[in-house]
Amino acid sequence: MSPRHPLIELTVARFREFLREPEAIFWVFAFPVLLACALGLAFRSQGTPDVLVGVLRDGTAPHAEMVSALEQVTGVRVRVVDRTQADVALRNGAIHLLVVPGTPVTYELDASRPESRVGRFVVDEALQAGAGRRPALPVADRLVTMPGSRYIDWVVPGLLGMNIMGTGMWSVAFSVVNARVRKLLKRLIATPMRRRDYLLSQMAARLIFLVLEVGLLLGFAVPVFGIPIHGSWLLLAALCVLGAVAFSGLGLLVASRAQTIEGVSGLMNLVMVPMWVFSGVFFASENFPEAMQPFIALLPLTALNQALRGVMIDGSGVMTLLPQIVILATWMLLSFTMALRLFRWR
Repeated sequence: MSPRHPLIELTVARFREFLREPEAIFWVFAFPVLLACALGLAFRSQGTPDVLVGVLRDGTAPHAEMVSALEQVTGVRVRVVDRTQADVALRNGAIHLLVVPGTPVTYELDASRPESRVGRFVVDEALQAGAGRRPALPVADRLVTMPGSRYIDWVVPGLLGMNIMGTGMWSVAFSVVNARVRKLLKRLIATPMRRRDYLLSQMAARLIFLVLEVGLLLGFAVPVFGIPIHGSWLLLAALCVLGAVAFSGLGLLVASRAQTIEGVSGLMNLVMVPMWVFSGVFFASENFPEAMQPFIALLPLTALNQALRGVMIDGSGVMTLLPQIVILATWMLLSFTMALRLFRWR
């Protein structure tokens, strides 16, 4: 039987090497599911949160009247506190707002907390209505919950993108540098194999694990938390493959000259930490200054996260996501081409 192509042999060898590393299997497959579970429980939909209000105890009639008026309002929880209790409760978030009776009535709150600003509005409306003020314009509320608007719906695509980046870069870079440290790359020089075959085998092995990695995370998040996928499953799969190849190329580039595990670890952190911070994994990248947005948009993880959210939450198609696809494809081609030119066996 004729020997198989070097690319096939190297890919199978990398696959077997990975399966012998239990800690790698945990970080690739189990950790994303556990993180999604923790975030899903922490930010699960709990309906409209209550407004926590403290009324300063002063022993007067206005104090009792305020407590009575606020207790009639749905969604407002009232407690009477003295000054020492009030300061501690405000600091710890046990109350969102402190009402101090008097003329005028004083609201004490931390304006940097959104729940405190909302509480100030709700409490003022209740007290003003209790004092006899009537609205000039009749209004009505219609509560609407939009599919995909929950935090867990938004964060799961970010977790997926982060995991594709992390496992793609770490698994490829560590494999290459570990082989270089153990002098295995030196031995491969004598084999009938091209440099391109070795680098492509690293990327091909990564794609095999991608199917299990993405399938496990989405297979957990979709039925357990009801994560929506409004767009094409085929497009979602294609984006995951494109992202995995792009980050595998970056991993090869980082590992192309690194001589030690410590050295490649430092380079990996240098590349990945900015994307963890700026690319909108756990909070929107739009929170950063406007001047930074063009640079953030060019990061590969930003493009991947935006594309994944576009498919899963917005149901976007290929043409809508074309800018993100172009960014990922450019990173893929540039990183692999540079890695091929810079790579050294020794």
